[in-house]
Amino acid sequence: MHIVLTGGTGLIGRHLCRRWLSQGHRLTVWSRDPAQVPRRCGEGVRGIARLEDIAPSDQVDAVVNLAGAPIADRPWTASRRHLLWASRITLTEQLLAWLETREQRPEVLVSGSAVGWYGDGGERELTEASPPVKEDFASQLCIAWEETAQRAQALGLRVVLVRTGLVLAGDGGFLSRLRLPFKLGLGGPLGDGRQWMPWVHIEDHIALIDFLLQRTDASGPYNACAPEPVRNRAFAKALGRALHRPAILPVPALLLKAGLGELSTLLLGGQRARPARLLEEGFTFRFDDLQSALDDLSERL
Repeated sequence: MHIVLTGGTGLIGRHLCRRWLSQGHRLTVWSRDPAQVPRRCGEGVRGIARLEDIAPSDQVDAVVNLAGAPIADRPWTASRRHLLWASRITLTEQLLAWLETREQRPEVLVSGSAVGWYGDGGERELTEASPPVKEDFASQLCIAWEETAQRAQALGLRVVLVRTGLVLAGDGGFLSRLRLPFKLGLGGPLGDGRQWMPWVHIEDHIALIDFLLQRTDASGPYNACAPEPVRNRAFAKALGRALHRPAILPVPALLLKAGLGELSTLLLGGQRARPARLLEEGFTFRFDDLQSALDDLSERL
């Protein structure tokens, strides 16, 4: 299978490339720095600067669209909002324009999204059948991203929308930001610590994307998170145990709001999301308990 990826040099993309290379697939990564793609994604992965570098006669079987600037790295200034929008919606529009020019189109588009689609869900249990609860900038971003990707259906593609939770990995992502404060004994809950955190181990996340790519009847949104979300306070305690450090110093909500502005809603709100559709369709999570997931990753943190 020939798979084209956007966002292939990111955390999830790199892990996907390793899995699919081991399965014998041919991979092409659309990147701003194509020369670095083989080093970051694996020897044999082709990097391209323009989608047009893929010849019209070169059959593409699947597209996996994961590109997007990190949403939690810095406050949402006007320029940052523009970058977050362009790196998701504008890029997906460019992808659609390229797909429209292809005489032979891929069978499937797997496109990124996030559980932030629902907004701050409070105590409500959220499945793929739930509507957005409370729209904020992150929710609006995900809604627009999904709506753009779904336009590929009109081009004859099966479209899968992966609403990702917090991805736990030992080589980047969310845990890499928490490593230092927790190892220094400065970790703890955010605000009152009652907000729900939908999480997923990187191995399960890669496996479920592969599962949805291969399953020909899979389409629409899927919550990509473990079956049992936890509250922020419980997450902090579990991470402290995995790192053999205390996790008792809370970060006041007022401090987060003052320092991060609207971005603080990502940290102080949450989603009690469950992967209802994945479970119904037979996907099995290897890590469905948070402590076992963190213990598995602790030596790499």
